[in-house]
Order: sequence, then C-alpha cells, then structure tokens
Amino acid sequence: MTLLVIAYLGGVLTILTPCILPVLPFVFARAGQPFVRSGLPMLAGMAITFAAVATLAAIGGGWAIHANENGRYAALALLAVFGVTLVSPRIATILTRPIVALGNRLLNSPGQHSCSTVGSSLVLGIATGLLWAPCAGPILGLILTSAALQGANARTTLLLLAYAAGAATSLAAALLAGSRIFAAMKNSLGSGERLRQALGAAVLAGVAAIALGFDTGFLAHLSYASTSTLEQAVLDHFNADRPDSTATMVASNTPMMAATKPGFKSRLPVEGRLPSLDGAVTWLNSPPLTAEQLRGKVVLVDFWTYSCINCIRTIPYIKAWSDKYRDQGLIVIGVHAPEFAFEKNVDNVKEALKDFDIGYPVAIDNNYRIWQAFQNSYWPALYFVDAKGQIRHHVFGEGEYDTSEKVIQELLADAGSEMPENSMVTPNARGAEAAPDLGNIRSGETYIGYKEASNFVSPEGLNGNAAQNYTTGEPGLNEWGLSGNWTIGPEQATLNKAGGGITYRFSARDLHLVLGPGADGKPVRFQVTVDGKAPGASHGADTDAEGNGTITETRLYQLVRQAGDLGERTFTVRFLDPGVEAYVFTFG
Repeated sequence: MTLLVIAYLGGVLTILTPCILPVLPFVFARAGQPFVRSGLPMLAGMAITFAAVATLAAIGGGWAIHANENGRYAALALLAVFGVTLVSPRIATILTRPIVALGNRLLNSPGQHSCSTVGSSLVLGIATGLLWAPCAGPILGLILTSAALQGANARTTLLLLAYAAGAATSLAAALLAGSRIFAAMKNSLGSGERLRQALGAAVLAGVAAIALGFDTGFLAHLSYASTSTLEQAVLDHFNADRPDSTATMVASNTPMMAATKPGFKSRLPVEGRLPSLDGAVTWLNSPPLTAEQLRGKVVLVDFWTYSCINCIRTIPYIKAWSDKYRDQGLIVIGVHAPEFAFEKNVDNVKEALKDFDIGYPVAIDNNYRIWQAFQNSYWPALYFVDAKGQIRHHVFGEGEYDTSEKVIQELLADAGSEMPENSMVTPNARGAEAAPDLGNIRSGETYIGYKEASNFVSPEGLNGNAAQNYTTGEPGLNEWGLSGNWTIGPEQATLNKAGGGITYRFSARDLHLVLGPGADGKPVRFQVTVDGKAPGASHGADTDAEGNGTITETRLYQLVRQAGDLGERTFTVRFLDPGVEAYVFTFG
C-alpha cells in the first residue's frame, strides 16, 4: 500500500516537470468540453495506456518493442489529424470521409449535432498515452528498475497505473482551471475561432516535439533538477522508519550458486551495461581505465567517500575480495564521489587511501560524471559487472557481504575461472571499520552545518554564517548543542576561540564525528567525556582512556566505543585550540 501511495505522489509531481509539456496541448484541447464526458475519459485512457505500454516495455521482447513503435506512429498520425481539424476545417474536408468523421468527433466542431462522446475522448486519451514518456525521476525509476529486475507482473502494472493516475489527477486540476480560462477567452473572442486555431497549432507543435524526440531528450534533462529533490523527499518520508529494501529485494530473489561445474552459466539478471568511466578528474593507484579495457574481467565498482561511516565499514570486505580474487580475474574499482567540499581535495583522498591501505584503482569523481553515468544515489553502492561488461547485481548501503561474495564467485565461475573453495572472507576490522552494533543503535546521522542541521537545542538558536556565542542547553536523546564561540556554515561549524565544545545525547555503542583542523592546518587538541567523566575503557580508536586526542587531518574520528552496558549517554567534546571544523555525527 505504501508503494502505491509513493507512486501516486510521484505521478502528481510530474506536472511540475518540463517533460509534461508535449502532452499538455492534447489535454488542454479538451478545455471547454464537459469534463465528465470529455476530459475525464481522455485522462483515463491516457493513464491506462501508459501503464500498459510501460508494462510491455518491461517484458523487453522484440515484439513488444515493435508494437510500441507502431502504436506511437499511429498515435502521432491520429493527433496530427486532430490538430489539423482544429486549425482548418477546410483542410479537414479534403481528407477521406472516415478520417473526417473521426477528426470531427474528436474535435466536436461547430455544426456537429452530437456532443463530444466518451468514446472519442477515450480514443484521444489512448493516443496521448502511447506518446507520453514522463521523466524518470527517483520514484518512476524505482518502479521501472523493479520491473526490469523482476519482469512484468500485476504488481508492476498496478504501481505504474498509480503513477499515471497521479499525473492524471494533477492534469485534471489544470484542465478544470483551463476550462474557466477557455470560457472567458471564448466569450471575449466571440466564436472562439482564433482560440481553436491556437489550440490546433499547439497540438501540432506537441506532435512535432514528440516525433523529434524532445519529450525524452532535452526536456527530460531539464526536468531532473526540478522534481528529483521533491520525489526523493517523498521516498525518504515513507522510508524513514524502515531500512531500504531495494538491495534486500534483489538479493532474496536472485539464485546465488557459486558453482564450479564446467560450462556453468550464471542465472543473475542483466541490469544494464557498464557505463563509461570517463569524467574522473584523476585516477589513483592506476592509470585511467575504460569499459573496453575491462572486457573479459569481472568488475566490482564501489561508490564511496572517505568520511562516510557506512563506506568505511564496507572497505575491509572490498579489500579482502580484491586480494582473494584478483588472480582469478576480479578487478575492484573505487569511485570516490565527495559528499563534503574537503573530500574533493585529492591530497586528502590520497591520505585516506594510505590510512585504509587501499591498493586497488580509485577514480576521483569530483564532478559526479561517473556517478551520473550509473544513475547512482547512494554511498556506498556496489555494482557487480560480468566479463561481458553487463551489470548483474547491485547492493546499496553496507551489509549483505556473504551475498556479495557469492555474486563475485558466480560471475568468476561464469567467466571460466576455477573456484577451489567457496568460503567467505572474514576481515579483521578494527576501529571505525568494525561492523556496527545494529541491535543497540537508537541514534542516527546528524549534520552540524546549517544546510542539513537538525535537533539543535542551544537556546541562542542557529545563526548561520556569523560568529555567535553559544551555550549547550539541555539536550534530550539525539539532540545536541554548542558551547563557546562558533560560526556555523552550510556544511560545518568552525570554532573561533579555544575552549568551545559540542554536546550530544546519544544511544549507541560507537560515536563518530567528522572533524578537521582549521584553514591554517594546525593540529587541534581535544578532550572527550561521557556522562561528565573520562571514557576509560569506552574510549574510541582516536582517543585514549582519559579522552584526549588530536585532530591533524579532516576525516572521521571514532571518539567513543562503549565497553559496558549500553544506554543513553551524554557525550561532550571540548577543544583546547581554536579552528576546528565539525561536520557530522555518525553512530555504530
């Protein structure tokens, strides 16, 4: 039920995208006609036809492709006739009698004795639905990805129908408003002949735009920035209280048999082709690699960024897989796509590779060219590519390590590699790289910069881009405050004077904080307390038992790892030197 609601809301948002423009003339051409007998059947036909065509597209067979193309040609011809009859009834009379009759029925031109029928409006809606290609934002992309992975089924069709119904709802509202405008303009223009001609020209322009591919090309690119944020917000709202199920869904429905028999063929679905790896600003640990160079190899592409705790906890497994399967034909490629500005600094990434002991190739994707080529949205995100250059599996987020390794084994076996044993790697991860204690995490990622800050309780309130004296306040669970003189920017808070601190009330085994020295690069000393005391055995990898530590580079610091009973704790870090930059809390 939740997915149906999400799909419907995604369709409603479609009217905000430029890619709806080519079909608007067909819809508004029904303005001035009775909505129930004209507009509503037209929109219903459009929605039903779109759902049917999109379901056929999921099948992917050649017959389905040809059927869709033939349907588009017929729809273009029909709507072109409709546009011509609007522009010039004289031209319409030159056409053959059956087409004239059909055009006049669709038009309901003056002189016709019958009103616009439900049937004619439905035919017009079916034609529009054959041509409608909405921009695939996060919500429609989720539906289409599911269809591609699982094939066409009743559930997919229902979701597509909900999406189309949402679009029809917003178009209906626009049509009802347009009818009032149409009536007012018609009264001012007398017979309304000029208005009819303008609508006909708009219809013909829509037909031309679709015939030339503008509906899925230029307009689709324009629409991405306009609604993707809204659609992602809808997804986040409905999924806030439950883990992302995309990767789990794929894994649970995929046969994972790391076979060693001669002639073995993987049954993993084909999710697409390996996109271009062009666009990286530089490569580390390797010269630039291309998709063509990688043909014949099994490839694991890992999208990560070096201060992301989820990425950090995934690294030990990726390193272990690279070491274990390199000689059997596996190539691991890390694509470093920065979240914060400091992660765009290539020298910072080089230091991170040393700290994590990463030796496999890493593409520095500061401009998100590779990210966009994969249409990726997650840190970390793993894409598994077979020896033919086909993406066969993906995992979004950390976890599912055994499943991922079985995929590697299966793709290597499919490529002809001999697999002597199928045991899973067990990395000896320490510090922030160790797996989280999922059963005891009640605190979530919390940003400090004002762009995404939440749960800030200092009584002075958050004052962006200005020096301000703050006091901590009394934070409840998952609330935080500042003390001392800070300047809060969009991504981070910067301490202006020594002695300032940050307090957070949390509940988790591990507490991490992304910190960096100031612009001058001078080390910043700090001291941590938990419930007002030195952490002792509960100190993190970057502090000692007394809570002391030093910030020398911008990265994630593990400040607390509770050793005893877990529960709500009040964490405080006080900085003995000015200049520190604090970005985000994460927990494990």
